[in-house]
Amino acid sequence: MPQLAHNVYFTLYDNSPASVLHLVEACRKYLTGHPGTLYFAAGPCNQDLRRSVNDLDYDVALIVIFASMADHDAYQSAPRHQDFILENKHNWKTVRVFDADVG
Repeated sequence: MPQLAHNVYFTLYDNSPASVLHLVEACRKYLTGHPGTLYFAAGPCNQDLRRSVNDLDYDVALIVIFASMADHDAYQSAPRHQDFILENKHNWKTVRVFDADVG
Protein backbone atom coordinates (compact mmCIF):
# COMPACT_ATOMS: atom_id res chain seq x y z
CA MET A 1 0.00 0.00 0.00
CA PRO A 2 1.52 3.36 -0.94
CA GLN A 3 2.04 6.12 1.56
CA LEU A 4 0.61 9.55 0.84
CA ALA A 5 2.85 12.65 0.67
CA HIS A 6 0.83 15.77 1.47
CA ASN A 7 2.82 18.86 0.40
CA VAL A 8 1.31 22.29 1.02
CA TYR A 9 2.82 25.63 -0.03
CA PHE A 10 1.44 28.80 1.57
CA THR A 11 1.85 32.30 0.16
CA LEU A 12 0.98 34.91 2.77
CA TYR A 13 -0.49 38.38 2.52
CA ASP A 14 1.77 39.46 5.37
CA ASN A 15 4.98 37.57 4.71
CA SER A 16 7.10 39.38 7.29
CA PRO A 17 9.54 37.16 9.18
CA ALA A 18 7.24 37.26 12.23
CA SER A 19 4.21 36.11 10.20
CA VAL A 20 6.17 33.34 8.51
CA LEU A 21 7.41 32.14 11.92
CA HIS A 22 3.86 32.31 13.30
CA LEU A 23 2.58 30.01 10.55
CA VAL A 24 5.47 27.55 10.96
CA GLU A 25 4.79 27.42 14.71
CA ALA A 26 1.05 26.95 14.08
CA CYS A 27 1.87 24.03 11.78
CA ARG A 28 3.90 22.45 14.57
CA LYS A 29 1.18 23.11 17.16
CA TYR A 30 -1.82 21.83 15.21
CA LEU A 31 -0.55 19.49 12.51
CA THR A 32 1.89 17.19 14.34
CA GLY A 33 1.03 13.92 16.02
CA HIS A 34 -2.01 12.96 13.98
CA PRO A 35 -2.67 9.22 13.69
CA GLY A 36 -0.88 7.67 10.73
CA THR A 37 1.69 10.47 10.40
CA LEU A 38 5.05 9.00 9.41
CA TYR A 39 6.88 12.27 8.78
CA PHE A 40 6.23 15.97 9.44
CA ALA A 41 8.18 19.08 8.47
CA ALA A 42 7.32 22.77 8.15
CA GLY A 43 9.53 25.73 7.36
CA PRO A 44 10.12 28.87 5.34
CA CYS A 45 11.08 28.99 1.68
CA ASN A 46 14.84 28.87 1.19
CA GLN A 47 15.41 32.02 -0.86
CA ASP A 48 19.11 31.20 -1.32
CA LEU A 49 18.37 28.39 -3.79
CA ARG A 50 17.89 30.29 -7.03
CA ARG A 51 18.44 27.79 -9.81
CA SER A 52 16.17 28.12 -12.83
CA VAL A 53 14.11 25.14 -11.63
CA ASN A 54 13.43 26.50 -8.12
CA ASP A 55 9.91 27.77 -7.48
CA LEU A 56 10.23 30.54 -4.90
CA ASP A 57 6.62 31.66 -5.09
CA TYR A 58 5.63 30.66 -1.53
CA ASP A 59 6.48 31.59 2.04
CA VAL A 60 5.96 28.41 4.08
CA ALA A 61 6.13 24.74 3.12
CA LEU A 62 4.38 21.93 4.97
CA ILE A 63 5.25 18.29 4.26
CA VAL A 64 3.38 15.43 5.92
CA ILE A 65 3.75 11.77 4.97
CA PHE A 66 0.79 9.59 5.93
CA ALA A 67 0.80 5.81 6.17
CA SER A 68 -2.38 5.62 4.08
CA MET A 69 -5.05 7.58 2.27
CA ALA A 70 -7.41 6.82 5.16
CA ASP A 71 -5.00 8.50 7.61
CA HIS A 72 -4.83 11.54 5.32
CA ASP A 73 -8.61 11.69 5.05
CA ALA A 74 -9.01 11.51 8.86
CA TYR A 75 -6.44 14.30 9.25
CA GLN A 76 -8.39 16.56 6.88
CA SER A 77 -11.45 16.51 9.14
CA ALA A 78 -9.61 16.35 12.49
CA PRO A 79 -10.52 19.14 14.92
CA ARG A 80 -6.87 20.28 15.31
CA HIS A 81 -6.52 20.60 11.53
CA GLN A 82 -9.74 22.60 11.37
CA ASP A 83 -8.50 24.85 14.22
CA PHE A 84 -5.28 25.45 12.25
CA ILE A 85 -7.29 26.56 9.22
CA LEU A 86 -9.57 28.86 11.22
CA GLU A 87 -6.67 30.50 13.06
CA ASN A 88 -4.49 31.09 10.01
CA LYS A 89 -6.51 31.30 6.79
CA HIS A 90 -6.98 35.08 7.05
CA ASN A 91 -3.33 35.51 6.03
CA TRP A 92 -3.27 32.97 3.18
CA LYS A 93 -2.99 34.64 -0.20
CA THR A 94 -2.67 31.27 -1.95
CA VAL A 95 -2.48 27.66 -0.83
CA ARG A 96 -1.14 25.08 -3.25
CA VAL A 97 -1.47 21.39 -2.39
CA PHE A 98 0.46 18.59 -4.05
CA ASP A 99 -0.51 15.07 -2.96
CA ALA A 100 1.37 12.04 -4.23
CA ASP A 101 1.48 8.31 -3.65
CA VAL A 102 4.99 7.49 -2.42
CA GLY A 103 6.73 4.63 -0.71
